Amino acid sequence: MQVHVETYVEEGGAEKLRRFCLNGRPIEVSENIDQWHGADYRYFKVRGSDGNVYIFYRDDMSTEWALTMYQRSDLQGDRDP
Repeated sequence: MQVHVETYVEEGGAEKLRRFCLNGRPIEVSENIDQWHGADYRYFKVRGSDGNVYIFYRDDMSTEWALTMYQRSDLQGDRDP
């Protein structure tokens, strides 16, 4: 799966996700829920504008992103992710 993530830095200095693309499908971030990190990696938990929850992993050394978790919203019915 191809993942492209756009971030920004808020006033307090914390990095947040603004939007991301999964296989070319753009999704705006409606809520930055949580983030946690180690020495050379960071996880971001966000809610997309589609209502779904996503957890992204970024390797700080290579700056590569990966989607590690996806939770479909119950409000979507039978739509595909």
